[in-house]
Amino acid sequence: MVERRSAPTQRVVQVLDFIVEQQGKRVGLSELARSLDLAKPTALGILTELTAGGYLVRDPRTRTYGPGPALIAAGRVAQDSFAIAGVAHPELARLSQTYRTTCTASAVVGEQIMVLESTGPGMVKVGATYHFAPPVGLMYVLWDAEAAFDAWLAMPPTVPLRQDEARLRRIVAECRERGYLVESMTAAGRRLYSLLAGFAARELPEELREVVAELVTSLGERVYLGTDLRPRKQHPVSLLAAPTYDADGRQNMVLTMYVGASITGAEITRRGDALVAAADAVTEKSGGRKPLTNSRNVF
Repeated sequence: MVERRSAPTQRVVQVLDFIVEQQGKRVGLSELARSLDLAKPTALGILTELTAGGYLVRDPRTRTYGPGPALIAAGRVAQDSFAIAGVAHPELARLSQTYRTTCTASAVVGEQIMVLESTGPGMVKVGATYHFAPPVGLMYVLWDAEAAFDAWLAMPPTVPLRQDEARLRRIVAECRERGYLVESMTAAGRRLYSLLAGFAARELPEELREVVAELVTSLGERVYLGTDLRPRKQHPVSLLAAPTYDADGRQNMVLTMYVGASITGAEITRRGDALVAAADAVTEKSGGRKPLTNSRNVF
């Protein structure tokens, strides 16, 4: 089967590749268009969009372009994250085989959450991205430094949220002490958050934001606390999540195990411990180090 190619997308990739090949040297519109055999209006349109997205920066004095903060940040994170994702694959595969479920490794790349690895049945598409802003993304800062958590919480939410700060504080403390997060969602809730994940707050019409906000719960209401769980009681669980760490002891990735069913509190503990063991193995094999304590004071 012949793969379909997108000519407009190929031109964008050509422009990015050309900018990167200059190794920091800024280039002008004419030079870029001539080098890539592009019409100037076409090249200008691509450069304008990439600049608006932060992937390029334009010097208004010389009218030249160079790598922007979004491109630099994405490259740095990708360098670390993609390497560690390869280390994560065997651990995820073992979990998928043991529990017959989908497991993933994902991280924040630039301003997006990106799926870096996926194993098991119903595999999540590697490379899939989601907007990193409340209510999406708590697990990507939950085990990180105070500043990272605060920065995420201060982002404009996709929709208006009710925040129970007392419960959020308990969630942060308990998840760091326990080492993993247990998230619960209804089928409708999973679909809703999946849809919201692809939108920035400014992209939703105000009327739609208000309606959707009525369906969205507080940030903390989707996460189980220890007091919510009983060993013999069945609890509806969407997924479990645990962090990996870099050489500085900073959270750099999240491993998830999808459940999508009701399981007992005892089974949650078994799966959570297995997920943490896998995450710790990835941290060690990738040269990272787990912080001495996860109970950092976030507030």
